[in-house]
Amino acid sequence: MNIADFLDQGPMDYMVVDSHQRDLHDRVAAQTAPDTFIVWEAKDTYTAGRRTKPADIPNKEIPVIQMDRGGSVTYHGPGQLVIYPIIKVRAPRDVVAFVRAVERAIIAALHEAWEIDSCQVEGRSGVWICRPGVEDRKICAIGIKFADDATMHGLAFNVSTDLAKFGQIVPCGLDDAGVTSLNELGVTASLEEAAAALLPHLESELGRFANRATVPISRIPTHTK
Repeated sequence: MNIADFLDQGPMDYMVVDSHQRDLHDRVAAQTAPDTFIVWEAKDTYTAGRRTKPADIPNKEIPVIQMDRGGSVTYHGPGQLVIYPIIKVRAPRDVVAFVRAVERAIIAALHEAWEIDSCQVEGRSGVWICRPGVEDRKICAIGIKFADDATMHGLAFNVSTDLAKFGQIVPCGLDDAGVTSLNELGVTASLEEAAAALLPHLESELGRFANRATVPISRIPTHTK
């Protein structure tokens, strides 16, 4: 599994990385490029998935990019680790099973790296911090698309994200839940450290869906148009 790591470029324009993702997706789908994790950090951006309702964006003045992924509206920005798994999947395609596998990988990484207990919430995608007497808080949002038997889009993991930026939207369309980050949970970590913790678990879980035999994780040179 290759890694296209853009973290050393700092926060990037969302549409620049989206263009790179779509080009890579087409080549992975055609099996002319290997399965790859795109790892990056975004400039301040709001994106809306297919399930977004008008009420999810109460502030009509903020710019929102409409995207072809699952889920509702969310925020991307500095301090958030974004990972797109671009994988040619074998039949039968099962996007729900794929999302559940991403969740399991993040839950395992949180526990192993930082001894943080997190969970899946039935009927809701993503990874959650659930505590008695406190509203559930999402630490990792997930929105996946299958196209031409290959995955695109992915996960947004809050490391040191400015959580106030979620206040202009109803994150993921859920008005009865909150958001959190590693920083808010008392963990100081860089995006590079978070990526190092998450990627092996993602490779282990998602390699099971791959149409081709997986190979050890390796980094490849990165550039943008």
